[in-house]
Amino acid sequence: MRPYSFLLAVSLLTAAPALAQQPKGWAPMSGTALAQDYARRGEHEKVVFLFEKLSTEEQASLAVFPIYLNSLQALKRYKEAEKVAKKAVKLHPEDATLGVTLGGVYAAAGDQPAADKQWQKVLAQLTPTQVLPVATEFARRELPEWTERTYLRGRALAKNDTEYAPQLIQLYTQTQNQPQVLAETLRLVAQDDKQLPFVRNMLQNALHEEKDFDALEKLLLTATQEHPEQAAYSELLLWLQVQRKDFSGALVQARALDRRSRGEGVRVMELAAIAQQNKDYESAIDGYAYVAKEYRNGPYGNLARQRLLQAREAQVSTTYPVDLAKVRALVADYEQLLAELGRTPDTAPVLRNLANLYAFQLGDRPKAMALLQQVIDMPRASDEVIDEAKITQADLYLLKGEPWEATLLYSQVEKSHKDSPLGYEAKLRNARLSYYAGDFKLAQSHLDILKEATTREIANDAMQLSLLIQDNTVEDTLGLGLKAYAAVEQLVFQNKIPEAIAGLDALLEKFPGHSLSDDTYYLKAQLQRRTGDFAGAIATLERITNNPKYDVLSDDALFLLARIQEEDVKDKVKAQELYNQVITKYPGSIYVAEARKRFRKLRGDGV
Repeated sequence: MRPYSFLLAVSLLTAAPALAQQPKGWAPMSGTALAQDYARRGEHEKVVFLFEKLSTEEQASLAVFPIYLNSLQALKRYKEAEKVAKKAVKLHPEDATLGVTLGGVYAAAGDQPAADKQWQKVLAQLTPTQVLPVATEFARRELPEWTERTYLRGRALAKNDTEYAPQLIQLYTQTQNQPQVLAETLRLVAQDDKQLPFVRNMLQNALHEEKDFDALEKLLLTATQEHPEQAAYSELLLWLQVQRKDFSGALVQARALDRRSRGEGVRVMELAAIAQQNKDYESAIDGYAYVAKEYRNGPYGNLARQRLLQAREAQVSTTYPVDLAKVRALVADYEQLLAELGRTPDTAPVLRNLANLYAFQLGDRPKAMALLQQVIDMPRASDEVIDEAKITQADLYLLKGEPWEATLLYSQVEKSHKDSPLGYEAKLRNARLSYYAGDFKLAQSHLDILKEATTREIANDAMQLSLLIQDNTVEDTLGLGLKAYAAVEQLVFQNKIPEAIAGLDALLEKFPGHSLSDDTYYLKAQLQRRTGDFAGAIATLERITNNPKYDVLSDDALFLLARIQEEDVKDKVKAQELYNQVITKYPGSIYVAEARKRFRKLRGDGV
């Protein structure tokens, strides 16, 4: 006898008298605990020693079988494993997973044809109640092909071509079988539009590459044309186009769904708001104009007219150089709207927007201040609208060089809207006020709180300003360069663009090689663009993109270069080339998705 076998036998002899006293059938009950303990420790010889003297019926019992089979296979005793698995299948015909296990024995022994034959036999004998446990067992064994076959067999038994669709969609998502993901999702929503939330969620997880989105869009476009009565296809197409930020395409679907559901414009209003948030002002304007025209007397008619002007204002103020004629035309439209609707709590936001135009575009601060005071003094105006007006008033005080008045108003809003987006906005303005004044320590104390803000945009702005302060006060401990840069940013806030550009040039000359150099060039390019000096902006941005030292802002600069070529210079070929560089050189950049969308549009892919 080998030494190890001898020791094993000796170690078990002490248990023999107790075992002998147990009645027949002891193992499935008390013996399994001991066997499980041996199995956990990898002592499979002891497990087999405990079970091999039992009758085949006891070995095939559901208490003993899994442990015994696992140990037999671990010891590569496949013939014995096959024998006990067959017995288990025979004794428990209701449990089809045991047939899968038998096939697993053949596969472990290297006989794949026998395994496939056995699994095919399981599927041939499958009943509806056995589908889910058998599919789960195949999935546990990481056999996706057989998992799929099981669900498809179950579908055939149910005579329903969407049976097990959720399970199949999850399986196809895990195996990255995109064509089948798309086929199953479309089939499912066509039969049951209540599955739309589930389908959208699964598609969000499954689709990653542009070609996958393209494939789904083509399928949906065809489906909506061939089956216009199926609203689910239009719903899904609308969702997809919003995901791709194709708001003009989404607007077509939103209008169609609005007409079909008689929603009085609510869908289009929601879409237009999303488009405006994403700075697609043309689509936002089109959406609001549709509701204002089609439902002028409806529940959203007046609101659509207000938001239409707000979208136009955003477009005018971000189209460089700003066209003052368009600003004055917009002011006239605001005044006309107020004349028609009256100066009421419902139109208070219109007064505030009109004040912004007078203050920041036309330079008429007294007129702006008077309009804001009307909002603040207006009976029954909401607290939020009043405090928004106070923030704008504070901005005006800052424009006038009265920071104490500004911080007083910001602090009032902070206090009255604690832990809300408006309160965070006021705190961010206070932080910027301290930053402009060169009090970086106080600014940082505000920013540390705002970095945890629930509003992502405010948290991101706070993080960026905080990093700017940290990065530029490490070597320059007095923060002299940063103070000069902050003073320039205050000039930008005051809309003193020529003075700001001169300040940036002075900063570059006074602090050569400063860590702020890339930020300085980037801000200068943005200001040059605002003044219509596109050639100057391009030259300034190229100082960043052509210098490896400025790697932090390289993707920002390259993306802005592409936008200038596309939107301002109108050189589509050059813009396409630059967007492609963003995609290939900076695959992890936050601009990649937008660059890819713009690249495809310029290439004529029909986004």
